[in-house]
Formats: sequence, structure tokens, C-alpha cells
Amino acid sequence: MPYTIAIDARKLGDFGIGTYVRSLVTHLAEIDHENHYLLLVGAGGRDRLPVLPDNFEPVVQRAPVYSVREQISLSFALKRRKVDLYHATHYVLPALLPFRVVVTIHDIIHLLYPEFLPNRLAYYYAERMLRRAVNRSDRILTPSRNTRDDVCRWFDADEAKIEVVHNGIGDDYLEELSSETKARWLRDLELDKPYLLFVGNPKPHKNLDRLLKGYARALELTDFSHPLVCVGDRGASEAAIMRRAEHLGIADRVHLLGHLAQEALPAIFQGAAVFLYPTLYEGFGLPVVEAMASGTPVITSNTSALKEVAAGYADLVNPLDVDAIARSIARCVSDSDHRASLSKLGLRRAQDFRWDRAAHLTLASYHSALDGVEPKGRPKDRR
Repeated sequence: MPYTIAIDARKLGDFGIGTYVRSLVTHLAEIDHENHYLLLVGAGGRDRLPVLPDNFEPVVQRAPVYSVREQISLSFALKRRKVDLYHATHYVLPALLPFRVVVTIHDIIHLLYPEFLPNRLAYYYAERMLRRAVNRSDRILTPSRNTRDDVCRWFDADEAKIEVVHNGIGDDYLEELSSETKARWLRDLELDKPYLLFVGNPKPHKNLDRLLKGYARALELTDFSHPLVCVGDRGASEAAIMRRAEHLGIADRVHLLGHLAQEALPAIFQGAAVFLYPTLYEGFGLPVVEAMASGTPVITSNTSALKEVAAGYADLVNPLDVDAIARSIARCVSDSDHRASLSKLGLRRAQDFRWDRAAHLTLASYHSALDGVEPKGRPKDRR
């Protein structure tokens, strides 16, 4: 019997969740030709979707994300379409839940680092919405064991209904680009090899300030010419980043490329000498895996899901220790054998992460919830 499954795809434009939604939908479309899917997209969201079969139907939802209006409008839209299951790809659920619910919780960083939120109200909103998602969902998907453990610890959640579904790697990262293609992308972006690479937004947990300090200190430890290339939307933080770089005496070595088109990223990753990602906390750390798949040596943190994903396959450092970051950078740029070893290890690790596997596991969770197979644990409040 075919079901109607709705997927919240309104964050398609985001770097992290957008990649997750786009990749998941693409691979679900390859394996499920029976169920009917409603893809809830925001304004302009249709253009961000790949070409999909007829059983995948985009439905525009104009209510703002993180608003009371979205919870009401989603409830009525889903009820009107007689949805059997709703997959919340973020932690916000509609007000009414007369259907089965699967929720993906990527991380609980808002609760672990409340000092990074704009105000106390944002913390209470995140805590309430996450707790409601945990309590009222039939299945919870997390991208790592670390996030699963965080959810269980923080909310006393029933571990039996949590499925760890690792993120995957896009096919565009798995295929080595021709030297001509890489050279063209780097030329268009005015990049010369060798360079060090960071990919991420300017949020405080990305730890870019300590990375800049570590890079500056590495220049004192060993002589190298690699500039630090930072990819990601900087917004209002760009001026502050460059002021810090000027204070450290490295302004001429730091290149802020801003937000780049998705199709440019494989060439940027493959062209880098080393990928730097000493962030404070990640629910998975997709850029780390993308760098590994690109054959690029990785320096990342020994905390959160990054340790789970990269231990034994990358250089792990304490993200709070600027000297440790500096020493790792200095070693990687000066030791070609070490870089070659990390590259080989990363390529091996990257084979463990595939979006087609994530799609199969997600579809299995849909069926488990729809078939009414209840996990062991406390009964849920379905109001």
C-alpha cells in the first residue's frame, strides 16, 4: 500500500541542512517508486530541487521558518493533503500531529553552547522545540552516535527509537577532476596552489578566530607560503575577521572567498594542500568527509562527532589549544610523507559514507514508523 510522505525541504538553500535534504531526496527518488512524496519548499525552492520522478511533488510553503505561523500553516497543509508520515529534517514540528513523525536532529549545539545564541529567548525556543520533537516523534534520526548520545543525555530520550544514519558524500566529491577542470576553477577564483582550506560559516563554534591564531603561529614555527583560503558566507563578520588577521600580521595571506556555488567546491577541496577544520562542535562534520573523499589531508578537532568520524584518519587537535593547531599545521605543510599518509587514510575512511545507504536506512525508518512497530520505552503523548 503506497503512503503519502511529506518531507520538510524548506532549508534547501542552507549549506549543511540543505545538502542533507537535497542528497536524501535525490537518493530516495532512486529507490522508492511506490510512495508519494510531498516536498515542502520555500519560495524559490523548486529551482533548488534536482529532476525527480512523478511520485515526488514540490509544495510551496511561504510561512517563515522559526515562526508560530509555520506551525499552524504546516498543520493545515499536511492535514489537507492527508499525509501519513511527516519527516521534519530540522527539529521544528507542526502544531498538530495526526500522522506518524520522523525527525532528524543534526545536533543540539544551541543547548550545549547557549552563549552563541543571540538571546535567552532563542535558547528557550530551541530547548522547547527539541524536547517536543524528541517526545512526539515516532523515530529520531541522528547523523552520528555523538548526537544520539547528546539527545539521550539531555532529554532522557528512549534510545530504542533513535537511528544513527550517517551523512554521505556526493558523487561529485568521489570523482577525481581532471587537472584542466581544477585549474579552470582555481583560475576563475584567482587561487594559486598550494593553499590551506577552511569551509564553514562565521558562527562562533566554527572557531575561525583560533584557527587564524594557529595559522599565524604556524608561520613562526616553519617557513611556508600557503595562504589560508576561507570559503563560506561571512556576512557582517568579514570586517571583524580581517581586523583579526591584520592584528596577527597575516592579512595578506588570508583570502575570504565568501559563498561559492556547490559545483565549485570539489575543485576547491581537491586543490587544497591541507583542509583545516578545528571547530568546537559538530553533529557530523560533512566538510571533513568531503575533504577526505577529495584526497586532501585533514586537520580537525578531537571533540564531538569529529572524533567519531575522523579518529585514525586525520590529525586531531584540541580546538581550544592554539599551539596544538599551529604544530599540526606546521607538520602537515613541511612533511610530504605525513600528508600522503593522511590523504590515503582519508580516502579509505570516505568509503564508509554514502548517501544511497543513508536513503535506504531512512526509508526503513519510515516503514517502521508507518507499520506501527513501536520501540521499547515510555509511551508517547500524541496530542
